[in-house]
Amino acid sequence: MRPLLRAHLTSRPANGHVSFIPQIRKLVFEYCDKWPSSANTRTYIKKHLEDLARTNPHVEIVVRQRNFKEPIIRGFYLNNREKVVPLNGFEVTGVQQKVQLVLDSSGAKIKPLKRRTVESTTEAARGIWSGLHVQETFKI
Repeated sequence: MRPLLRAHLTSRPANGHVSFIPQIRKLVFEYCDKWPSSANTRTYIKKHLEDLARTNPHVEIVVRQRNFKEPIIRGFYLNNREKVVPLNGFEVTGVQQKVQLVLDSSGAKIKPLKRRTVESTTEAARGIWSGLHVQETFKI
């Protein structure tokens, strides 16, 4: 018999009707100090990052320099996944929208909605088809 450890007795917090736990845990801004494609990201960091940190106290916010590369934002989530969104070519409002997209995301894999197979819990109206029950009335 396996021993029952104390760590197995704790419950993991989950979203429900009483509480909401945001799925994002860390937000990393990476930008270049010299490239013009990072100019709007630098502006966003200087003017809006403090307000972002105040409105989202549950998120750890990190700012890193990424020399001679395009600006990106990385979101780290509770399910040990990561989402990377490039920020080059966006105005300050576009950067703000991408940050909000990363904040609102759950980090789960994107599942296609088109090719889902239909699974029924009940039997078909005509019953299950079987080749043994076919009457041979047609011959070539």
